[in-house]
Formats: sequence, structure tokens, C-alpha cells
Amino acid sequence: MSDTPNYPKVVIETEVGTLTVELWDDVAPGHVENFLKLTDSGFYDGVSFHRVIPGFMIQGGCPKGDGTGGPGWTVDAEVNDRPHERGVLSMARTADPNSAGSQFFICLDRNGCRHLDGEYTAFGKVVDGVDTIDVIAGRPSDPVKMVSVKRKAE
Repeated sequence: MSDTPNYPKVVIETEVGTLTVELWDDVAPGHVENFLKLTDSGFYDGVSFHRVIPGFMIQGGCPKGDGTGGPGWTVDAEVNDRPHERGVLSMARTADPNSAGSQFFICLDRNGCRHLDGEYTAFGKVVDGVDTIDVIAGRPSDPVKMVSVKRKAE
């Protein structure tokens, strides 16, 4: 029997490649539930990674494409002990820790994201296609769209 948790997985198909992410429902159940609700509704389909900071992160999930939009509700912080390392998904928010909605970011590098540990809710990690985040990061002035975001069938 495996000790590896059977995390829910989501496939993010972008214009430049495909990412498979596992969602950590053991440390951030509210954020995972919210992300899956948005995924199942098609909320992320056609939405871009609107904010790219090479060496730090790529951010997406804003329906307006400019960082000011959300789903119309917020999720309370679930800060945990998972480090913000390469490929980790974490929720974007305002200065209010309980203001996350639909926007998320993916860490590009541990050194660039280390300062987020204990401050932001890490809720998943890229488990396949991690090189795609580098392709997206290489296009900071040309936003890459998420063509479709769907639960991965097990």
C-alpha cells in the first residue's frame, strides 16, 4: 500500500503546453474545494496568466485579465507548512489574508518564492509539464491563455 496521498488532479491546457497539478486537500481543503468549483464551472477556460515575473511566479485566474477580477466571493486563508518551491500553486490575494478568490500563482523558483512561506496559502503543485511554466514565464508581455482547465479522470 502506498503512503502517497491520492490528491485530486487538474489538467491545465494552455496555448503553449499542458500542466497537471495535484491539489493538497489535506492542508488547504477550502482552497481546493474553491478551485475545483471554479474548474468544474469552466471559470478558468480562456483566462490568461496575466502577471508574469521571471524568477518569481506566473499568475492567472482573473476573469478581467488585469488582476482586478474574481469570482464574487472570497476564501479564508489556510496558511500551512508547505514550502513555496518550484511548481507550487498558491492563492493570490490582497493585503487581507482572507481575500483569495480565483486568482492563483505558480512559483517558478524556490529562491524567488521563499518569502511567501507562512504568508500565502499553498494548495497544490505541478506534477507533470513543469517546463510549461518556464515557457509562460518567457512571455511576460504576451499573456498565455488557459485553453481549458478540467479535473483529471483517474
